[in-house]
Amino acid sequence: MKKIIAFAGSNSKESINKTLVVYATTLLSNKDIEILDLNDFELPIYGIDLEKEQGIPSNAYKFLEHIKNSDGIILSLAEHNGAYSTAFKNLFDWMSRIESKTFYNKPILLMATSPGGRGGASVLSIAKDRFPYHDANIVEIFSLPFFGNNFVDGSIVNENFDKQLKNSLQQFQNSL
Repeated sequence: MKKIIAFAGSNSKESINKTLVVYATTLLSNKDIEILDLNDFELPIYGIDLEKEQGIPSNAYKFLEHIKNSDGIILSLAEHNGAYSTAFKNLFDWMSRIESKTFYNKPILLMATSPGGRGGASVLSIAKDRFPYHDANIVEIFSLPFFGNNFVDGSIVNENFDKQLKNSLQQFQNSL
């Protein structure tokens, strides 16, 4: 059975991106799925001086081990001021100090949602351009705009977006 890790690039306890990740995992079958929460991997803000003085924190190693031990990744990025959330960027920075090829060529379904009409388009663009330098194998990208209107009572209510997600999940599964 293939092992998939799924997480939101957010530390918000009410993250709409985590809600989207959880929903997406319910649409998969015959998979060992582990949903990770960035709050379980708290890290000090990365700085070279801190790394020299104290080394790399164990939580960065632990998260990277989850990536290494997976067969695929479902990641929904929160967009803060047009870029990654600080919590995700910080984790990414620490992990890249351990291994610059952070994603180990694992198939990735990259997603984002937002309350607005762009559905995290800016952060998806940044990740799409940056992640391949870290050995990311992005097989599909899914964006859900207007989260509050399109996601109601635990599922995507817009048929077109729900179909897009299911197609993206199928392509992701086919890549495992």
